[in-house]
Amino acid sequence: MAEALKTSAATRPAPEQRPITSLRGVGAALAERLQRLGVTQVQDLLFVLPLRYEDRTRIARIGALVPGMRAAVEGEVQLTEVVYRRRRQLLCRIADGSGWLTLRFFHFSGSQQSGLARGVRLRCFGEVRRGPLGLEMVHPEYRRQLATPEPLEATLTPVYPGTEGIAQGRLRQLIEAALSELETHAGGAQASVRDWLPRATYSELHLPGLREALRYVHRPPCDARLDELALGRHPAQRRLAFEELLAHHLCLKLTKRTVQAERAWPLDDNAGLASRLLRALPFALTTAQERARREVDADLCTERPMVRLLQGDVGCGKTIVAAAAAARAAGSGFQVALMAPTELLAEQHWRNFSGWFHPLGVPVALLSGSQPARARRSALATIASGEIQIVVGTQALFQEGINFARLALIVVDEQHRFGVQQRFKLQEKGMTAGRFPHQLIMTATPIPRTLAMTAYADLDISVIDELPPGRTPVRTVIVREQRREEVVRRVLHACRSGAQVYWVCPLIGESDELRYQAAEETAAALAEALPDVRVGLIHGRMPQAQKDQTMAAFKSGKLQLLTATTVIEVGVDVPQATLMVIENAEALGLAQLHQLRGRVGRGTDAATCVLLYRGPLNELARKRLKVIRTTNDGFEIARRDLELRGPGELLGTRQTGLSQLRVADLMRDADLLPHVQRAAELMLGTHPDSIAALAARWIGAGERYGRVG
Repeated sequence: MAEALKTSAATRPAPEQRPITSLRGVGAALAERLQRLGVTQVQDLLFVLPLRYEDRTRIARIGALVPGMRAAVEGEVQLTEVVYRRRRQLLCRIADGSGWLTLRFFHFSGSQQSGLARGVRLRCFGEVRRGPLGLEMVHPEYRRQLATPEPLEATLTPVYPGTEGIAQGRLRQLIEAALSELETHAGGAQASVRDWLPRATYSELHLPGLREALRYVHRPPCDARLDELALGRHPAQRRLAFEELLAHHLCLKLTKRTVQAERAWPLDDNAGLASRLLRALPFALTTAQERARREVDADLCTERPMVRLLQGDVGCGKTIVAAAAAARAAGSGFQVALMAPTELLAEQHWRNFSGWFHPLGVPVALLSGSQPARARRSALATIASGEIQIVVGTQALFQEGINFARLALIVVDEQHRFGVQQRFKLQEKGMTAGRFPHQLIMTATPIPRTLAMTAYADLDISVIDELPPGRTPVRTVIVREQRREEVVRRVLHACRSGAQVYWVCPLIGESDELRYQAAEETAAALAEALPDVRVGLIHGRMPQAQKDQTMAAFKSGKLQLLTATTVIEVGVDVPQATLMVIENAEALGLAQLHQLRGRVGRGTDAATCVLLYRGPLNELARKRLKVIRTTNDGFEIARRDLELRGPGELLGTRQTGLSQLRVADLMRDADLLPHVQRAAELMLGTHPDSIAALAARWIGAGERYGRVG
């Protein structure tokens, strides 16, 4: 018997590794649904964190309800009936002496209807709305109350992220079971959840330990401040945010170590191609461009694979720095691949590179998904043979069947359209003879240094922080929606003078369907109001070929006015485009407004951006619009965006590798980042064995960039 027990204990999984099916009532079907929430082990339940909280610790009087409240009420059923008003629905009226309330159900059964008989006492929770019969709740949660009422909730009720097939109540039960284990196995080797962080990493921030933080976020006391929890500023939430940011930061740093341990081809440019390219340019590089070029060159000369981020404002001249790096690679006898997010942008790069490299005797190939089969086969053959040294394309560059002879440099444009996973795929695709290609990654989204050091911990960073001389700053004006006709007249005047115009329709806060519809309606209205102007339309639902065709027509001047959604945030250069109108500007973030504005002012003529807004403005929107009106400096805008912490993103989620942040927010938690960096150094130096478990908890063992050790 003793031997049997010993064997059983040896084979039993550690508490942190117990499969979710070990919980009572969790079978294969439920386990499959839970997996969509990232739950495969019991401990994972504790890291399914609440989106918000509801206060069910007190009963509100029906007479005190107002629309928009989420409240718990109790009342006696006065009337229940099925009505047919466009669709079949069940109405139930309850009263508590202070007033009455209608409960409305669109999905119901006969037994449910009979259970809501007159005289039954109900406790309900839901959102109060104004209905045709007065105040109502639609599909509230409710329970019948017996002679002895159920006790009220002792803590705030968490609302978790949902997934099909798992009701909130069932998810709460499962998380309660995991919390019970957390209480039962308090510490040591049998702890149901280990705290992998040494106290020194977070003590200076006055944050609680892991168990205390988890207990609080799942069971906040009834006197907890809902506003603080809603903002994610409670110490318990910040403790979890700190750990999550640390896990991602550590993974990125270890990824960088792994890359640095690999070997690349040193690019010495014996042919002197880079020097010839720079001498042939009709302009001189700015000081910032030259500094970035030297930093890139220093990396390319070594056997360590470069993974460098080149960041700079819209129009700062990142492309020529990339071209100089490509020249160094080609001059060393190797190949270069430049990847852009759209075919049209790829074609623009191909034209620019062809103009620079053909006079030097270096052909540049374009590879895109829309190429005719014969042209594509020919391009693939010349790439595989090494005859073509510089190849420009979209993500199609790294599909199966495309082979490079000696790929030594990959340039990725508009990094926020790609992510960490793509970086690894590019690296692995380019490996030849045991050597990895260098990578130069460009972004036009300026990022404050502290934020960049955490979000891009796997990259070295170069910054171009000045614009080429002669570039006139875009003038920005803010106009109320009521002056729309005046703006339309301004558009007509611009088009008659030979300029081209963008009209952007973001319609933030509505569905994609409405967004496309708004763009289409705006294009139709503008075409009607401006019959002499050639109006085009582009939005995200169009096929890529149609979008490219429309943008090409605009670039060539066949279209004078382009109505668009924010799909043109990243786009081609149209030097004649000197006016942009952005509707609903108050709803956009600073970074996105700045990116959109960067589509005009690409030539030598003065350009204007008109921000149309609908009042009244809230304080945050007012501050945002003031910032975008008073400065064209992308780095200053990034700093203010971080300061304001509005909804505008400095970092697209995919671009950072921090794509699945569950509790942390890079903007909101920016003050934690210096502490995260120090904690990472401590963990790497003194607790390296804890990093893999930390990564598995927050990122998942299957993530390529999460590999540690």
